[in-house]
Amino acid sequence: MNALPSARTRVLIADDQEMVRTGFRLIIDAQPDLEVVGEAGDGARCVELARRLRPDVCLVDVRMPKLDGLDVTRALAGTGAVAPLKVVVVTTFDQDDYLYGALRAGALGFLLKNAGPELLLEAVRAAARGDALVSPAVTLRLLEHLGEQQGPLAGRPPSQAAGLAPLTSLSEREREVVRLVARGRTNQEIADELSITLSTVKTHLTGIQAKLRLRNRVEIAAWAWETGLVTAC
Repeated sequence: MNALPSARTRVLIADDQEMVRTGFRLIIDAQPDLEVVGEAGDGARCVELARRLRPDVCLVDVRMPKLDGLDVTRALAGTGAVAPLKVVVVTTFDQDDYLYGALRAGALGFLLKNAGPELLLEAVRAAARGDALVSPAVTLRLLEHLGEQQGPLAGRPPSQAAGLAPLTSLSEREREVVRLVARGRTNQEIADELSITLSTVKTHLTGIQAKLRLRNRVEIAAWAWETGLVTAC
């Protein structure tokens, strides 16, 4: 007797450009494990549809009318959200000042619009698993932005950064994992680089999130930059 096919990952696309939504839909619907269940041309419509349809992943543009991507992300995935959803922010980034705020609002991943179909699909699948994908180009720009945001913290011991768990919270191996997460490495890449198993990487990430009281690997990356565990140099 043949096994029943697993349920497909349901995706909501929010972008004010119809051509972008159409392109994303064509890419996603061509995959046997993914399907687009709705489209929104503005932020308010995105929040409405997301709360009604409960998609597995929301692809959210940063700049949209009525509500921008930051407000949408906060409404759907922020700390005050009831039954939060998984949001991947899609951005042109070179003209975007909102990325760091979107991360703090609860976004699970970040993707450049010109990243290409393969990375788009990888980001959707990673988010559906509860994992985060931050493309290398976005990671670099995020790090530069975080460095600029440090302001008064610059030159102070990382452990004095207000509200952040100290570096001593983690073991040396956990710090190695955090450094690689902050560099945008996938779990498999971390496993290969540290010569450990994939399950061990996942165990480390679970422990790191618990110790630092963080929700996902994107927040782990932000913590690494804010505490000075990694730098843009």
